[in-house]
Amino acid sequence: MIINGSYLNRSSLDPYEEVLNRPPWVTTTLGCFLIFTIVVDILGNLLVIFSVYRNKKLRNAGNIFVVSLAVADLVVAIYPYPLVLTSIFHKGWNLGYVHCQISGFLMGVSVIGSIFNITGIAINRYCYICHSLKYDKLYSDKNSVCYVLLIWALTIVAIVPNLFVGSLQYDPRVYSCTFEQSASSAYTIAVVFFHFILPIMIVTYCYLRIWILVIQVRRRVKPDNRPKLTPNDVRNFVTMFVVFVLFAVCWAPLNFIGLAVAINPEVVVPLIPEWLFVASYFMAYFNSCLNAIVYGMLNQNFRREYKRIVVSVCTAQIFFHGSSNDAAERLKSKPSPLITNNNQVKVESV
Repeated sequence: MIINGSYLNRSSLDPYEEVLNRPPWVTTTLGCFLIFTIVVDILGNLLVIFSVYRNKKLRNAGNIFVVSLAVADLVVAIYPYPLVLTSIFHKGWNLGYVHCQISGFLMGVSVIGSIFNITGIAINRYCYICHSLKYDKLYSDKNSVCYVLLIWALTIVAIVPNLFVGSLQYDPRVYSCTFEQSASSAYTIAVVFFHFILPIMIVTYCYLRIWILVIQVRRRVKPDNRPKLTPNDVRNFVTMFVVFVLFAVCWAPLNFIGLAVAINPEVVVPLIPEWLFVASYFMAYFNSCLNAIVYGMLNQNFRREYKRIVVSVCTAQIFFHGSSNDAAERLKSKPSPLITNNNQVKVESV
């Protein structure tokens, strides 16, 4: 039982029966926040997927990772988040054990799939900008599909052990069936390292190398035989860099709390304020709706396609490609992203 946010003899109760005595405005705020997240998540990521589907300029090897990331974000909005919302307004979990395990499993698939896809995007950008002459061979359509399938295979492999460790449990503080940080200290440390810290290190390395190259090119200290960067290259790189930064910022508090709890649960758990724990969770949840907004704000191709899709929905033409690739658009469009030369890298991938 929890009285005014404090646990009393938690182990003696069914976790689904644990409730929190919170002011109505708290549950209302959390519920409205999650409703907003769900709506923006679904609409935004569907816009991303349809944009790539409809627009030939966006259908390239690099953007297959963007679509895969959008799918990862959609997973939580379609099933786990609505169940969390139900739990918020019922002030407890009333959907049973099976739904709890499925919800926790899919939430894990989404977050691990997201960080693995972000890592894949960073490696793609690194090869695209720093090794552009080898890019077409490394990221052919067939290879790109294989990379995405590998990402999802690794995601499933990474989340399956939770079913055997018993770490997917209902936490009444966040109204969610989620990863229980204190279930196994060694396992929690391994999860934080391999599912967050290590991918962040890889992504940071890739983007650091890109930033160095961008600075060198802008200062004209690179030899003439090295690839030249266009303004589109820089903008597209910045877009994906912002996606990475937002993910790291949104998920870092929860992961570092989990790491601290795993190292010394008896000492750390009582020191963590409930508001901080809840805020870290819902900030992580909020990240799933941000990527589509970033693409719309920073990427001109996505922004234009978003507008076309809204118009197409109003005229019931969303499944027809012609609206995005008419003759006028083709006249305005730049050369295909697959057309390159020895001195210039491709410009149309995100």
